[in-house]
Amino acid sequence: MKLTTAAQMRELDRQAIDIWKIPSIDLMDRAASGVAQAAMDLLPGRPGKCRAAVFCGAGNNGGDGIAAARLLFLAGLRVRVFLVGDPEKLTPDALEETGRLSECGIELEEFLPEDANQSAWARSSQVVIDAIFGVGLSRAIDPASKYAAAIQLINRCPGAVVAADIASGVEADTGHILGCAVRADKTVTFTMPKIGQAVGDGAVFSGAVQVVDIGIPVTLQRETVCPIQTVETEFARSALPRRKPDGHKGDFGKLLIVGGAAGYTGAPYLTALAAVRSGCGLVYLGVPEAIWEIETVRCVSSMPFPLADKQGALCRKALTAVLEKLEDCDALAIGPGLGRAEQTQQLVRDILLKTEKPVVLDADGINALEGHIDILDQRRGRTTILTPHDGEFARLGARLSKLGRVETARRFAQAHGCILVLKGHRTITATPAGNVLVNTTGNSGLAKGGSGDVLTGLIASLLVQGAGAVSAAAGGVWMHGRAGDLASERLTAYCMTPEDVAAELPDVFRELGVS
Repeated sequence: MKLTTAAQMRELDRQAIDIWKIPSIDLMDRAASGVAQAAMDLLPGRPGKCRAAVFCGAGNNGGDGIAAARLLFLAGLRVRVFLVGDPEKLTPDALEETGRLSECGIELEEFLPEDANQSAWARSSQVVIDAIFGVGLSRAIDPASKYAAAIQLINRCPGAVVAADIASGVEADTGHILGCAVRADKTVTFTMPKIGQAVGDGAVFSGAVQVVDIGIPVTLQRETVCPIQTVETEFARSALPRRKPDGHKGDFGKLLIVGGAAGYTGAPYLTALAAVRSGCGLVYLGVPEAIWEIETVRCVSSMPFPLADKQGALCRKALTAVLEKLEDCDALAIGPGLGRAEQTQQLVRDILLKTEKPVVLDADGINALEGHIDILDQRRGRTTILTPHDGEFARLGARLSKLGRVETARRFAQAHGCILVLKGHRTITATPAGNVLVNTTGNSGLAKGGSGDVLTGLIASLLVQGAGAVSAAAGGVWMHGRAGDLASERLTAYCMTPEDVAAELPDVFRELGVS
């Protein structure tokens, strides 16, 4: 699903009004209808027994709220509408909707933070509508302002909160919270979803996001170029390589995994487990000689072999053996559990420079590039997939500034010619072409050591089985998150483990239509 910027939405509105000659008040009325219906759907009882509190700004977003208030009144609710802004700055359409509301006997009330009666009404309402700010908000809300007071009141209300187009305080392009923000149960967004509703804190504050058609021509929507999209089930289904009915193990890819160190024996095991569980034909696991016997006991379906080490960590003497084994493999996954010994870090850098094979780089494999980002640049044209969390990303020189995770990841992938899987809530996959895929699966149960190792094995497995690099990365993230969701449903987010996530992959693959 396409994700849009605030500027793109303004342009769509402009074209619909100026070129397609659609009256702006008609767009507002359709938007209001979607908001009102969402509010009705959340009512705990009959409309006649329910109250609604509507908080509006002076702009067109406020007009959407005013129109929605009228529709709720006509549906039988008792409604009060609080204007959080300057009545002299109401837009023409908002003024028109104000007049229509007045004809129903309801007048706009200036919101007064100190008014106990207003606060009591809001807190006793079964549904609260937030229509204070639209997608154009770009600066922090003054904590001493009545806007902040209104947002704080809304967040204290026990009733269901519905945001019109975007939760007030969420920056549409980044998901940043601009000082404070409404925490919505549902956001009814118009025409197309916004980037900030899918990533960052904005994804949390938006609640369930429902897209409502307000009459913007479909042609305009199709013509809107959106390099940022969400990953949905169909994408994951297309990313899953199909298996030849008469294939043998060599047809389903050969993967070399290099990882592990004394005290870190679980990470390479989990990577190998996920690779085997997701269909890889042959999985070789190169580990320090000091932990090789441990891995041979654990790994029944993959093939561990010892590599030269020093004090339990891989050393540069292992280079020849790794490159020789890699000659017979389709891709390399390196990093899980490696540790940060200098000898090991140098080995990683040597391997990256010397191999032409696709590489999935994780954990301490990524840390090896700290201060050596030029090595990544030298691999431009070769497939390199990095899977950092925010801390590892920062070690590569990235700064998650006000640009947000999406734009920072996009620029990094373009600058260094790699595929970047920036892990976290709503994991982001950025490509060298400047496209970004935002994941829609997963839960807090994945925030445990070892989850990333499972992801690495899954991505590498899809890659060697024939998935394109972007499909393997973004599709693997979706499958991993979906497996995490199934594990959470079965065991809770508290109790699930990375091994449980790998164990759920068969059900994920069945959902995607394979047997």
